[in-house]
Amino acid sequence: MTKNILITGGTGLVGTRLTEKLLERGYKVSYLSRHAGEGRIKKYRWDLKTGYLDESAIKEADGIVHLAGAGVFDKRWTPEYKKEIMDSRIDSTSLLAEKLASVSHHVKSVICASAIGLYGFDTGDAWQLESAPTGEGFLAEVTCQWEKAIAKIEATAIRTVKLRIGIVLSKTGGALKEMGTPVKYFIGSPFGSGKQYVSWIHIDDLCEQFIYALENDQMIGAYNAVAPDPVTNQTLIKEIAHTLKRPLWVPNVPRFALKLVVGSEAADVLLGGNRVSSKKIADQGFKFTYPGLRLALEQLLQNHK
Repeated sequence: MTKNILITGGTGLVGTRLTEKLLERGYKVSYLSRHAGEGRIKKYRWDLKTGYLDESAIKEADGIVHLAGAGVFDKRWTPEYKKEIMDSRIDSTSLLAEKLASVSHHVKSVICASAIGLYGFDTGDAWQLESAPTGEGFLAEVTCQWEKAIAKIEATAIRTVKLRIGIVLSKTGGALKEMGTPVKYFIGSPFGSGKQYVSWIHIDDLCEQFIYALENDQMIGAYNAVAPDPVTNQTLIKEIAHTLKRPLWVPNVPRFALKLVVGSEAADVLLGGNRVSSKKIADQGFKFTYPGLRLALEQLLQNHK
């Protein structure tokens, strides 16, 4: 029997690739969206401002993947956009929890996106496990409140998994495009000292983790969704240059320059880093297709040299 998976944030970077993988495996996929619609992917309407959610979406789902949330680096962190980053996560999760508690349904599992930002903007070279305390900074505050909202879903007694996502590397957008384009045109360089850790994950491994969590009843609670080989920012930029066969000759981007471009708080995040462990999900039996950075970059950048 085909399983019905309902996705929030389905048209984003991760949601689009996850949809492809689910459909390839015979799942039926539907979205929660601002506009209802029929088609290959059925869209049910929800509206966070009014608190509306088409209950049919919940009633027909066997599992839910919750990805919704404004892109953290899509815009400059003005007070208004910081509020949007926070509210889009809290409001969507709370609305989902409310409906799961009040509507008759047969949802067996809810797999929620979270973020390694929970650990703070800079934890040095110490390994961060899922048991690590909440850190400092805006993203830590956002993720802490986000997971408190996810706890409302956990309170419904539905099996709930939180995947704390690192830096997602994809050929279609996101961080790799932002870092790779300057390197391609001979102007790429590390940020600050370049010694800060980047805990990354290939988008295909991330999507496989969402599917693994849907299918594995033993998984519950928080898991770090990162590759087992975090690297420094300098190593990441050097590996991108190596893969693209480009030299690196531009000096590191200084702190003041980053602050001018993205603002002080966002610059702190880019200049800080987290060395995050993937041991817990590996111990659950998950196998990475791209455990090492060079292998991941070769696959992602093969047509961009």
